[in-house]
Amino acid sequence: MYIVKIQGTTKIPDFIQIRDDDFTLIAYFRINNPRRALNRCRLIDKQEEIINLAKKLPYGKIQKLEL
Repeated sequence: MYIVKIQGTTKIPDFIQIRDDDFTLIAYFRINNPRRALNRCRLIDKQEEIINLAKKLPYGKIQKLEL
């Protein structure tokens, strides 16, 4: 899986994308409200780890997510 941080605008907040190995979108959520999206894709138990990584990740950089 991969994680990407997308920079928002003044009206649109920053978002996080989680994609599988084929780059298919698995989860798309605001960094301050990940619970529902992570619950749907069964990653809720890794929420802390994903959020900590996302906060440090620069905008637009794709990083391998190894959980």
